[in-house]
Amino acid sequence: MKRLFAWLLNPPDSAPKATILVRLMAGGVFLWEGILKFVYTNQGVGRFTKIGIPAPHATAAFVGGLEILGGVLLIAGFLTRLIAIPFVIEMLVAMASTKIALYLGTSPLPLPPALPKVGIWAVLHEIRSEYAQIMSVLFLGIVGPGPWSLDAVSARFRARVPQRRDGPGARQLTGELAPVLKR
Repeated sequence: MKRLFAWLLNPPDSAPKATILVRLMAGGVFLWEGILKFVYTNQGVGRFTKIGIPAPHATAAFVGGLEILGGVLLIAGFLTRLIAIPFVIEMLVAMASTKIALYLGTSPLPLPPALPKVGIWAVLHEIRSEYAQIMSVLFLGIVGPGPWSLDAVSARFRARVPQRRDGPGARQLTGELAPVLKR
């Protein structure tokens, strides 16, 4: 369990610098989609009610808040691997709760404005956003947020502050920064 938390909270900064583009794209989409759930009823409570999500008011607020907070975290590259997990789950739920009914032609949501309107091709066309988001956060979860991220800044800071253990559970700062940080 300790190794899992270490993996989640200490991602490498070895991903390409261009990883920031994936973070900006995925984080930006989650951020504005979260805001839309609060601003437009048909994107939050109304949509959740139509597709039969339990407790649509609470669920829409939770999902909207998750998308806003998580979008900001992705953009900043902070806790990137950790926030990727609920986003993968959210995208799987979004796909299952809306696209199966579209495939079957029983969706309570408006049909797509152009052909195809139902069936596999309609699903593949309409699922493109969720697919892009899930692939983006899986990528970020695997490779980490890259060197231009708060996760990387945090890792570089931790590497500069050596720690020494004196006795069970005690931590003491050592090295050049110790006198400065103890003040």
